Amino acid sequence: MHTLLGHLLAGLLTVLTVVSVLSGPALAVDGDEMFADPAREARARDVGRQLRCLVCQNQSIFDSNSGLAKDLRVLVRTRMSEGDSDTEILTYIADRYGDYVLLQPRFSVRNAVLWAAPVLALLLGLAMMAIYLKSRSTGRTEVRLTEDEREAARKLLQEGRP
Repeated sequence: MHTLLGHLLAGLLTVLTVVSVLSGPALAVDGDEMFADPAREARARDVGRQLRCLVCQNQSIFDSNSGLAKDLRVLVRTRMSEGDSDTEILTYIADRYGDYVLLQPRFSVRNAVLWAAPVLALLLGLAMMAIYLKSRSTGRTEVRLTEDEREAARKLLQEGRP
């Protein structure tokens, strides 16, 4: 009886966990802001998944419950209703809120340094390593002793032994 109750509670907990995880993003969109046409709604969601919620920062506007995310979802649908293309919608919102609103920022002169920095750091590191290794290999010179110096070294070594 005790193990049966434990199994039932574990099953109930599993079901509640799965339902809460799967319903999280679905609760972000209100039914009144959705398009009736499934194709237009799918397009709106595709565009919205490219936009970052500026409050949550690591969620798209369709995964966020914040007020700003809702405003952006409505703006996406409004621009779609006005006949804007996906690119026009993204450009309009990025111009209004900055490139940070895009989950995959576009390449521009302003952020070129950010895109190039990892490559430049790697090249600089490789150049420094090459210079270091070259200096190590050329810094070694063979020292040749004369016969007198060898004899003196042998005597020193033999005197040092007990």
